[in-house]
Amino acid sequence: MKTHRTHCILALLLASLTSTLQAQLGRQQGLLEANTAPVAEVAKMPHFNADQAAELVAQRPFASMTQLDAYLGKRLEKEQRSELYAKLFLHLNLNTAPREELLLIPGVGARIAHEFEEYRPYRNFAQFQKEIGKYVDEKEVARLEQFVFIPINLNQATDEQILTIPGLGRRMLREFKEYRPYANIEQFRKEIGKYVDEKEVARLERYVTVSP
Repeated sequence: MKTHRTHCILALLLASLTSTLQAQLGRQQGLLEANTAPVAEVAKMPHFNADQAAELVAQRPFASMTQLDAYLGKRLEKEQRSELYAKLFLHLNLNTAPREELLLIPGVGARIAHEFEEYRPYRNFAQFQKEIGKYVDEKEVARLEQFVFIPINLNQATDEQILTIPGLGRRMLREFKEYRPYANIEQFRKEIGKYVDEKEVARLERYVTVSP
C-alpha cells in the first residue's frame, strides 16, 4: 500500500512538472506562420500574388508582428491586413507581446487584449484556456490560441516541445540539446550561431527562455 501511495505521489509530481514546463504554440487550425510559410502558400493568401509573396519571403525573418504589419501597411489597407492575418500571422509571445501586437489578432479588441495581459505570466495553455474561457466560449478560446506561443525552457523542454518551434527540424533539435545546460541566452546565440545566421538565431530566440 505504501509503495502504491508513493507511486501515486510521484505520478502527481511528474504531471505537475510537465504542466509547468509545457510551452509551445497554441493549438493550430491551419494558420500559416509568416516567417516560415512556403512562398507558394503565401501566394495563395488574400490580397497576394506570386510576386508579392516572393517579396515578403525575401524580407524574412520579421522580428515582430509590429514589423510585419509595418511592412504590409505600405501595401495593404487595414481591413485587408485583418483579413490576411486570419490566415497568415507571426505568432505572439503570450507573456510579453505588447498591447499593439495583441490588437493585431483578428477579432481582438481592447477588452480581450486586457484579459490576455491580466493573467501573465502563463505557464501553459491550460491556464490560458481557463482564464480566457471566463470571457469567451471554448471555440473562440481555441481560435485565439493559434495566434500565440509560450516560450520553451531550453534546459528542460522535451523533444516534442522544441519541435513545436516553427521551421525547426531534427537537425536543429540535436544542436539545441547538445549545448545543455545553457547558462544564459548569450550562450544560446553563440552556439546556435555556428549553424545558422544571425537573423535566424534571432527568429529562433523568440521561442525560448533559459533558466536552470
